[in-house]
Amino acid sequence: MKSLKSLIVLFTLSIFGMNISYGQDWPNLQHFAEDNKKVGMPAPNENRVVFMGNSITIGWLNKRPEFFGGKPYINRGISGQTTPQMLLRFRQDVIDLEPKVVVILAGTNDIAGNTGPSTPKMILDNIKSMAELAKANNIKVIISSILPAFDYPWKPGLNPNKKIPALNAMLKEYSETYGHIYLDYFSAMTDERNGLPKKYADDGVHPTEAGYAVMEPLVEAAITKALQ
Repeated sequence: MKSLKSLIVLFTLSIFGMNISYGQDWPNLQHFAEDNKKVGMPAPNENRVVFMGNSITIGWLNKRPEFFGGKPYINRGISGQTTPQMLLRFRQDVIDLEPKVVVILAGTNDIAGNTGPSTPKMILDNIKSMAELAKANNIKVIISSILPAFDYPWKPGLNPNKKIPALNAMLKEYSETYGHIYLDYFSAMTDERNGLPKKYADDGVHPTEAGYAVMEPLVEAAITKALQ
């Protein structure tokens, strides 16, 4: 009986320790810490671009690695992340890498409530803060529209098909007002329900290879514009 109690205590302490560890690294700074060390500083005349985002960003590297291969593109997407988490790791995963351009794709997980309730203003403010940090460090900013989503399979009933277009309008207005580039994926990919059609996303949220193929020329054009 005594040994059983000891095991329970040890198990409880280990779980408690795990929770503390997660709480201390809520933005998941450790995720790219070693990779960032290996990347090093840009070479002379290198037009380095960092892609900051969530599962849609990291999924791009996984499904279409050839898009990133042979280019000075660094993917810093972490699945499930929201804008406050990205903001907290923005210095480590973007600024410290000294890119010329950052492509920010964020907001859908905030609407889904992945880290708690968020208002459109809260989401916009976090993206604004990332853009301001980038600009202060002479990094050109590309703010991507949130991709269409009729519903979230893991959290149905939140009406993202209505919330996403409204937030995209706010992102576009902010970008145009402050001289950032607005990258409109939404218009090129949406269906009549303000969702992602099956050919572009099997689950209605995460792009297929065909979905990324639509996105690639759009982001390339935005990067070219930013580097001018």
